[in-house]
Amino acid sequence: MALHVPKAPGVSQMLKDGVRYFSGLEEAVYRNITACKQFAQSVRTAYGPNGMNKMVINHLEKLFVTSDAATIIKELDVEHPAAKLLVLASEMQEAEVGDGTNFVIIFAGSLLEAAEELLRLGITTSEIVEGYEIALEKALEELPKLVVHEAKDHKDIEQIKAGIKTSIMSKQYGKEDFITELVCKACTSILPANASNIKTTFAVDNVRVCKILGSGLHSSQVVQGMVFKRQVEGELTKVLNAKIAVYTCAVDITQTETKGTVLIKSADELMNFSRGEESLLESQIKAIADSGATVVVSGGKFGDMALYYVNKYNMMAVRIPSKFDLRRLCKAIGATALPKLIQPSKEELGYADTVHVDELGDTNVVVFQLHGQESRISTVIVRGSTDNYMDDIERAIDDGVNTFKAITRDGRFLPGAGATEIELASRISAFADTIPGLEQYAVRKFSTALEVFPKTLSENSGTQAQELLSKLYAAHKEGKVNHGFDIESTGVATIVDAEKAGILDLYLTKLWAIKYAVNAACTILKIDQIIMAKRAGGPKPRAGKANSDDES
Repeated sequence: MALHVPKAPGVSQMLKDGVRYFSGLEEAVYRNITACKQFAQSVRTAYGPNGMNKMVINHLEKLFVTSDAATIIKELDVEHPAAKLLVLASEMQEAEVGDGTNFVIIFAGSLLEAAEELLRLGITTSEIVEGYEIALEKALEELPKLVVHEAKDHKDIEQIKAGIKTSIMSKQYGKEDFITELVCKACTSILPANASNIKTTFAVDNVRVCKILGSGLHSSQVVQGMVFKRQVEGELTKVLNAKIAVYTCAVDITQTETKGTVLIKSADELMNFSRGEESLLESQIKAIADSGATVVVSGGKFGDMALYYVNKYNMMAVRIPSKFDLRRLCKAIGATALPKLIQPSKEELGYADTVHVDELGDTNVVVFQLHGQESRISTVIVRGSTDNYMDDIERAIDDGVNTFKAITRDGRFLPGAGATEIELASRISAFADTIPGLEQYAVRKFSTALEVFPKTLSENSGTQAQELLSKLYAAHKEGKVNHGFDIESTGVATIVDAEKAGILDLYLTKLWAIKYAVNAACTILKIDQIIMAKRAGGPKPRAGKANSDDES
């Protein structure tokens, strides 16, 4: 009879072999908090205008050099389940506002660090969670009272520039004025003249970025319409007042659905057969030309014969293999993409003021350009010395466009440079004294956790964090509620009026970031057991050419 060894009593006896099980404060809660603290510390040094870049090499060995937290966490494959919750909260912030991803992770990490101290003092997780939720309500109640600026006219560049500049400054310090100008021009130029609801008419996808190596950032420009890094297929390289026919299929002799066999007995029959195909293709191209089209855009290839007839009827031929770019082009020029090579109607033709080939650096581009308010899509042409540098500029532009989108929803702004966080911290700290239960300790720790932002800005700039906090609290006690950290101070921490300095943070960014950070921290604190099932699948293959015949 086989010897049966019973499993140890507990949860593990109910589960399969290979399951990992952790429970209690030491094994589950503190372990989760430690992982989240380390994760928050890693992205904390990238916060603010003086934040350091991270070099991330993803699983495909693609290199990223950036201080953008959204990109860092997207390319890192975070395994720890608790840290994964912070990543999900940060991704929700990216989807909701498009900025403030680092804020969520740093604040949630700071809240968990404060909670660890309270747990070691004997306060239960339920009391800490309740205290954090009370403090969150108070923070959301006080936040609208700190608003210092509101952008009401979304077409007034000066009004929106103040808000967009700060979000770009945190990624590209020193170049923010030029990039803000590009973003404001690109966003305002595609707003319809008489739109009743800009919230629904403006889409982030309507501002494209085209990166072209060479020159410098200050050679970047905004084009009304679309720019493609391609060469035209035919001979014609410029068309004015272009009427554009767009096809998703190839412009070539149509292949039959079933295979057919043709028996040809003489040279005359061969000539007549090929002439029949040619005349059919010519009639199709002629029909397109007769509709008034002067540019033919195809998602497939142009056959040699088709290209001959396109040139014969004096039309420009452009190939765009990406279906997403084809869809955006149709939106920009007001065309309908046709699935078959048929004559387009007047309603299906698109329009552009000019379609021409240009050369930027040593790169050929095709430009579909519109003037005035007719353009529905604008393109920012970014110039730079390396691909990594241009990628980082693109992320800054993306943050700026997302901020503009958020401004169309709510144009209110709060003072930046850590001023809002310190004012909230002082008000929540005073509010904690009015709470009778043990929750007051958690509320007070919530206010302490908010101090992490001016401290991080100070540390990343090389100044004394404690000295800065004492100066900020003193200024806010005197009623200077808009005073924050002066990022340009060297050696000694100095403070500045954020409103007058033009350092403004979007109200929606702060609102959602605080909500998501607190929700993520409370969710992690409520976990008391971790049960990890055995991974499916067999052994992992060895790195390198394990299955190669040449393996020694």
